[in-house]
Amino acid sequence: MFGTIIALAIFFAAALVGWILAELKGKMCNYVKNDEEEAVDQQLAEQLHKNGFVELSIKDVIKSISTKGFTTT
Repeated sequence: MFGTIIALAIFFAAALVGWILAELKGKMCNYVKNDEEEAVDQQLAEQLHKNGFVELSIKDVIKSISTKGFTTT
């Protein structure tokens, strides 16, 4: 019984340390796009809009999805 409690405490501590490290890594390591990546993103956006892509707002998405689940009609 006592060994189980110790094992759970060690597992909890390891999970907590891992979570803290992941949070710190996310806050410390910021990715910044260089000029070449920005140019590629701009080209792709222009190509999408040229082919008729339209970004939907949340209201458009709500209109086009079923929020009541599946129906059997």
